[in-house]
Amino acid sequence: MRKVIYPKVGGVDSIRIVEVDDPVPDPGQVTVRIHRAGINFADLMMRQGLYGSNPEYPFTPGYEAAGEVIETGEGVEGLQPGDRVLAMTGFGGYSEQIALDANRVILLPDSISFDQAAAIPVTYGTAYHMLVHLGNLTDGETVLIHHAAGGVGTAVAQICEAYGASLVVGTASSPKREFVESMGVRFVDREDENFVDVCKEMTEGKGVHHAIDPVGGSHVMRSYKALRRGGKLYFFGASAAVKGDKKSTLTALRMWASTPRFDPLKMMSSNKAVFGVHMGLLDDESVFRGHLEALSGMLLKGQIDPVIDSVWRFEQVADAQKHIHDRKNRGKVLLDFS
Repeated sequence: MRKVIYPKVGGVDSIRIVEVDDPVPDPGQVTVRIHRAGINFADLMMRQGLYGSNPEYPFTPGYEAAGEVIETGEGVEGLQPGDRVLAMTGFGGYSEQIALDANRVILLPDSISFDQAAAIPVTYGTAYHMLVHLGNLTDGETVLIHHAAGGVGTAVAQICEAYGASLVVGTASSPKREFVESMGVRFVDREDENFVDVCKEMTEGKGVHHAIDPVGGSHVMRSYKALRRGGKLYFFGASAAVKGDKKSTLTALRMWASTPRFDPLKMMSSNKAVFGVHMGLLDDESVFRGHLEALSGMLLKGQIDPVIDSVWRFEQVADAQKHIHDRKNRGKVLLDFS
């Protein structure tokens, strides 16, 4: 079988595809033949050595995949060869096959495609964890999301609609205006408009209930200022540390240096909350599984429907990641291993 590896820190030209032996499941494991694997911005940061929670090089990235069971290990019940599944791989999803614990796969109804399944765990799981699990999003509340045209941004827009949010403000580049507005989101041009001012204007000066920031650096404090009293800020990324497809140490250092240090006393006075979210380091897998079960129900009811930007053959993984680096994607980008 073949799989993608990051042999070292580098640009997209450092990515390699290698031939290895087919995996054999240990007791309690299943082997999954992967059809689709999701690409996330975290994968790009790992390749540049900027993420901080990836395995040592060389390693195979890929948090999420969808495919079919081809072999089961001793003691596995409830799964058999031919079953269509969603695989929460953690790492290793950029592979033709993967062996993983049976409790990390979920059976897929026939009505859910591999594209839909592979697009849900990270983007929708993150959005759901922030807004519903942590934020208790309720009818009539207001939300700010940055990179509104990306995978998490599109997931946020759909979850907000399903839960009755009255306003979603989304920042993006000007070429993505029409796409963002098509989701019912109040578009903010990140180059020409001040999103803090827009959030205040749209909420009678109060600010939004929820602000979701994957940018990092000084941008986080601006998102904090866009909140009303009692609002909640969720920080889950650091795209400001990435400039192009190759690592820029100066860009990363500027981002870290400008990241705010929140004063608990000031937070207390404003009744604002700040959550740091990293789904890959969530210890309680039952929480994430609960999110996925809830999201599967929403998908079957038509409340959410993943926006797929593009599907690339895995041999084109470098081009697919460059597509994201260039901020061209509108929705989720997938790799095809079928």
